[in-house]
Amino acid sequence: MTATYTAKDITVLEGLEPVRQRPGMYIGGVGSAGLHHLVWEILDNAVDEAMNGYASEIDVTLHSDGTSVTVADNGRGIPVDKHPKHKVSALELILTTLHAGGKFDTGSANYKTSGGLHGVGASVVNALSKELVATVKRDGHAWQQSFSRGKPKTKLEPLGPARGTGTTVYFHPDPTIFPRTEFDPALIRERLEIVSYLHRGVRVTFDDQLNRLKHTFRHEQGLADYLKKLIEQGASTGGKPVHDTPFLLSKDNGLRIELALQWTESTTEQLRSYVNGIPTPAGGTHENGLRAGVGKALRNYIDTHNLAPKGINLTTDDMREGFVGILSVFMTDPQFQGQTKDRLNNPQAQAQVDSAVRPALEHWLNHNRTTADAIVARIVLAARAREASRAAHQQVTRRGADAHRLNLPGKLADCLHPRADGSELFIVEGDSAGGSAKQGRDRTHQAILPLRGKVLNTEQATLSKVLENKELADLVTALGCGFGKNFDLSRLRYQRVILLADADSDGNHITTLLLTFLYRHMPGLISAGKVFIAQPPLYRIDLGKETHWAQDDADRDRILTQHARSRAQPEIVRFKGLGEMMPKVLWETTLNPRTRRLLRVEIVDALQTDRVIGDLMGKDPSARLRFIMERAPEAQELDV
Repeated sequence: MTATYTAKDITVLEGLEPVRQRPGMYIGGVGSAGLHHLVWEILDNAVDEAMNGYASEIDVTLHSDGTSVTVADNGRGIPVDKHPKHKVSALELILTTLHAGGKFDTGSANYKTSGGLHGVGASVVNALSKELVATVKRDGHAWQQSFSRGKPKTKLEPLGPARGTGTTVYFHPDPTIFPRTEFDPALIRERLEIVSYLHRGVRVTFDDQLNRLKHTFRHEQGLADYLKKLIEQGASTGGKPVHDTPFLLSKDNGLRIELALQWTESTTEQLRSYVNGIPTPAGGTHENGLRAGVGKALRNYIDTHNLAPKGINLTTDDMREGFVGILSVFMTDPQFQGQTKDRLNNPQAQAQVDSAVRPALEHWLNHNRTTADAIVARIVLAARAREASRAAHQQVTRRGADAHRLNLPGKLADCLHPRADGSELFIVEGDSAGGSAKQGRDRTHQAILPLRGKVLNTEQATLSKVLENKELADLVTALGCGFGKNFDLSRLRYQRVILLADADSDGNHITTLLLTFLYRHMPGLISAGKVFIAQPPLYRIDLGKETHWAQDDADRDRILTQHARSRAQPEIVRFKGLGEMMPKVLWETTLNPRTRRLLRVEIVDALQTDRVIGDLMGKDPSARLRFIMERAPEAQELDV
C-alpha cells in the first residue's frame, strides 16, 4: 500500500526552531568545535565594535562551573529602542530572529567592516543556550533581558542609571543539544590572544575562574608581535629565522591589508590568515593572492640580480618553504564559505592582495640586499633538497625495500657511549689513518669511520651516482639522520661530526669534497653547528728535549723564529699523512679534547657559499679557471 503524501505532511519551522533542529548547519556540529563556536560568535560581535573604533576593551569570563561564558565590551551597546516594524526592542529582535542585524547595509557608517555578516550568530547562540542574559549600557542607562532556548524569559527591564556603554552577554549552552558542555580554557585563551594581535591597541582580558587565572593581552605592534611569537615557538623545533628583520605591510587599496612575513629554516610553510578578525583556516582568495604576490616578487628579484642557480628550477613551493606569514584583511562585504567562515570566496580579493604584496615585497628586497640574499639562499637550498628527494625516491623505487635496511658499516668503529650527547664521529681519510685513530681514540666517546681515498664529487654527480657511492652511503648510515628531504637532526647518532684528513693539499681536497656533500645533502648538520674540521699537525719539530707541533709552513716558521737562539739543532719531520703518526701522537695532537684544535664549520653568507661551491666543484671549468686566476697572486708556494 502506497503512503499518502499531502500538504499536511509539510512542516514549517518557525523562529529559531531550525537552529535547534539542525545546529550543524549553523555551527558545524555539536562537538567541541561547535560548542566553542558559540563563544566565537559572541566574541566576533564585540570585535566588530573594536575594529570599527567603537570599543577599546573586550572581557571574556569562563565561570567556575566551566560550562558558562560571559563576553563583554565597552562598545556602543546593542540598541534597545523598539523596532518600527516588529514592535519589539532591537535587542530582542537580534537575539530571537535569524538574519536580523546592523551589518547588512554595506554603505552604513555603523560597520565599515565586520565579522558578523548574516545576522545569525547571536540568535544561534541564544537558540542553543539553556540560558542567555544580555545586558546593555547606553544613553546613561542599563537594560537587561533573559532568554531560554531562543525564547524570551523576561521583558527588557531597565536596571537604572549606568556609566559608560557596552554589551555583556552571558550564556550557558543547552546540554540537550551538546553532549559535552565543558569549555577548554586554553583554546579560549589562545583565540583571545590572537584577537589582541589582530586589533592592536585593544585590551583583551580573559578571566579563567575555573583555574583561578586572569590574562590580559594588549599588543601595540599587532602582527609584528604575533609573528615574533610564532617564530620563537618554531625556533625550538628547528625553525630558526634566516633573517632578522621581518617584512611588514599595511596598505589599503580598497581592501585593507596587514601582513607580516619571515623566512625560517623549517621545511614547512606556516600561513595564518584572517578576514575581519575571523580565522580562515581553509584559506581562500586572499591567501591565493598572497602566494602569487610573494612568488612574483621573489622571481623578479632573482632574475634582476641573476641569482638563479644553474641547472635548478626554482618553484613557488621552494620560495614559500620555511616562510611564516600572518595575513589579515578587512573588507566591507566578505563572502565566506558557510556560517563557520573557514574560507574566503571573494574573487576580487586575490587580485587586490597580489597587487599590494608584489611591488611592496620587491621594493623591500631590493632595499635590503643582505636579507634578500639570505632568503634566496634559503630558496635555493629548498630547491636542491627537493631535487635530491625526488631522485632519491626514484632510486629507492628501483632498488626495492631492501635498500632501507639500516645496518651500520662494518668498518665503523663505533663508540660505547649509548647517546648522541657527548659522542663524536671522526671521518678519517684512509684505512691507515683510520687504524691509528682507532687505536689512539677514546673508545667510550669517539667513533671512527675511515673512508677510502677521495670521495665522490657530489656537485658534479647525479643523485643516482651519489646514492650508489658506497663511501657516502656508509657515512649517511653511520650518522643515522637521513639526508635530503628525509633529514631529521633528532636522529643524529653523534653530538659532533669531525672531518679528519691529512694536513696537505690532498687532505684539504678531501675535506672540501666532504663539505660539498654535507652542504648540498645534509645542510641541517652545518646550520646546527654539528660539523667540525680537525687540525692535525703537518710538522713535528724537536728542539732538544722539547717537541713542537706545527700545523703548516707558517706555523713551522713561527716556531723556528721563536727558538732561533736555542742551542739545540732543530729536527723537523714532515708527516706524509695521518697514517705515519703513532696512535699516542695522534691522540695528543688531534683527538684529545683538552689539547686538540677544531674549526667549527659555519655558513656566514649562504648565497656566496652556494656560488663558490658551484664554481669550484661544478662541471663548468671556466668558473674554476676564473677563480684560480683571480687568486693566483695569493699562492706563494704550491704543494705538489
